[in-house]
Amino acid sequence: MEFPLLVSTFATVFLAELGDKTQLAIVTISGTSNRSGAVFAGSALALVFASLLGAGAGGSLSSVIPPNALQLAASVGFLVIGLRLVIKAGQSEASEPG
Repeated sequence: MEFPLLVSTFATVFLAELGDKTQLAIVTISGTSNRSGAVFAGSALALVFASLLGAGAGGSLSSVIPPNALQLAASVGFLVIGLRLVIKAGQSEASEPG
């Protein structure tokens, strides 16, 4: 196993997951339950399964599509999502009475 790849992947996913909707959902679920261990186990398994799907799809796609094209597509996808969120936030601010 390549330790630098492991560390960079962990750091990237950890930072990407901080403060996102998944984490907020976990906080909400654990706030309504006194079984935080079960919430942790369920959310950890879900993240592991989603990561498995992503790693498998990425490995399969990289044999057909060049890795640079995959990175570009992912970057454009994140950019589009970010722009949509910014536009939506701007529209909701404009429609608020005040």
